[in-house]
Amino acid sequence: MAALRQTLRVPPLLASVRASGSLATSCLADRCLWDRPRAQPRPASVPTFDWFFGYEEVQGLLLPLLQEEGRVTYLPRVLDVGCGTSGLCTGLYTQSPHPVDVLGVDFSPVAVAHMNSLLEGGQGLMPLSPGHPASRLHFREANALNLGPEAPSGSFQLLLDKGTWDAVAQGGLPGAHQMLLECLRVLSPQGTLIQFSDEDPDVRLPCLEQACHGRTVTVQELGPFGGITYFAYLVQGTH
Repeated sequence: MAALRQTLRVPPLLASVRASGSLATSCLADRCLWDRPRAQPRPASVPTFDWFFGYEEVQGLLLPLLQEEGRVTYLPRVLDVGCGTSGLCTGLYTQSPHPVDVLGVDFSPVAVAHMNSLLEGGQGLMPLSPGHPASRLHFREANALNLGPEAPSGSFQLLLDKGTWDAVAQGGLPGAHQMLLECLRVLSPQGTLIQFSDEDPDVRLPCLEQACHGRTVTVQELGPFGGITYFAYLVQGTH
């Protein structure tokens, strides 16, 4: 197994806040840390920003899961926890040929306002159009450690976490554990939670296996993207 990769890689978007304090401490749980760079003007040609990778790199993993859920009569619900200004939600909404109801949540009001503006056609752009006429997309402000009324128990068939666990864990494992419990609470019994990370399986798998009793935990290698290997950690209920 490769050497453990426990250090969170900080994208250029956050380079301007390095001087304000250590990014390896609980400052990653500070809402202002995320609000400041997200409030900066950005060109209309780059309306979203992605940690790690974008929707195109993982659509081959996500679409078969949605196709499987689409065989049932209800509209599959997808929750992106800590969505930020990522293109993951918008990619699913605009490109999935399968009907899907997507909700992106983030504790940054700046990020949520930006994504709602993008959805509705602000910033001089056209409103987003769904890849399937029945698909829906919403963005709401919520804390990943306590999703509250935005996410009733057992209400989502697919839950996505792209780097959110990594950020929360920098403030301490108790917070990351609470976030995982909250994700499992809102996940349907047969649903799938996917954590995207660059953390080595030797570190992540024991944490997930200990907390996710009664569910199957597997890992898939992704990439390399930009010279970095990532992992998709899948927590799945019984079908």
